[in-house]
Amino acid sequence: MGCEPELSVKLKYIQKLKDRHGKQRFYFRRKGQRPVTLPHPDAPEFLEAYYKALNGVSPKAAPAQYHETERSLRDVIGSYYASAEYRALKVSTKEVYFRLLERVRTEEYSKSPLARMEQKHVRMVVARYSESPTTANRILRLLGQLCQFSIQRGWIDTDPTVGVKRARIKTEGHTPWSDEDIAQYEGAYPIGTKQRLALALFLYTGQRKSDVVPMREKDVHGDLIAVVQQKTSARLMIPIHPELRRCLDVWEPTISGYFLTPGSNGDRPFSVKGFSATMGDWRRAAGLPDGLSPHGLRKAAARRLAEAGCTPHQIAAITGHRTLAEVERYTRDVKQVQLAREAISLLKPSVKPSKVNTSDS
Repeated sequence: MGCEPELSVKLKYIQKLKDRHGKQRFYFRRKGQRPVTLPHPDAPEFLEAYYKALNGVSPKAAPAQYHETERSLRDVIGSYYASAEYRALKVSTKEVYFRLLERVRTEEYSKSPLARMEQKHVRMVVARYSESPTTANRILRLLGQLCQFSIQRGWIDTDPTVGVKRARIKTEGHTPWSDEDIAQYEGAYPIGTKQRLALALFLYTGQRKSDVVPMREKDVHGDLIAVVQQKTSARLMIPIHPELRRCLDVWEPTISGYFLTPGSNGDRPFSVKGFSATMGDWRRAAGLPDGLSPHGLRKAAARRLAEAGCTPHQIAAITGHRTLAEVERYTRDVKQVQLAREAISLLKPSVKPSKVNTSDS
């Protein structure tokens, strides 16, 4: 569904020139270092060549810093960039992985042999990011992936990340939209506007923004809308709610066929980041507070399904969550209120109320 965005990570010291034949050439140029010719950025070997040039190693003759079984963590990251596993990742996933791995790769500890890393070293690395538990957990997971990558190639024997506890995350995450928030937004944007269509797509499909933004006319099949989730690759067929149908019936077809497009010509869909910014503008114009995001609408959709009496399995059939525990996170407040009401209704008075004498004494 839709085209994947181009990798938006900007690399330092890259120079692009045209040769006398008009062909694009790419070079690594850094002050105090001889220029290094690089492959085209689309080539599988580009990142490994860039990584070696960044470390002052010629791509044509890269001497091993350690014995084959004692590759440094930095070496392993370079090899991972050039691997089939990394190339097979979605572009958006590569962008996240690259940003985090570069933080690790530029640290002094990454020069140490991976084979000598122990649990205590892993904990020390993760502790560096304790101010952001989410980042700490992502780096722990990536270190585990690098270790498994190395085990498969015989570079190390064990994975030192196994048994290292994840950082506790206290945040509740994205704020779900309340019914009052939704009503206020709908009051600002009537059916027929792009803003209202966006709300309906989120609220009545329960999908992430990476799945809603690329939705298009060809995804509609009768009373169903097809979704292939970018994050999980789950394939879903979601019944079209009457409110969403009302919005789709008055939608003006675009050149590209996408429902949500920037500008008026409709020749392309929003990028995910671009839509987030635009949705923020729409929210502010509707007088709604900061903190309400598109993902909060996904939570609101799950909440509404729970309030309607849907089972966790039924909710997961819409949202595409892999486990019921994930659904539980979205709907536990609803369940608590329902259970509390049921509990109070079962509680009987222990003593009958005494009659109050209202007669004159």
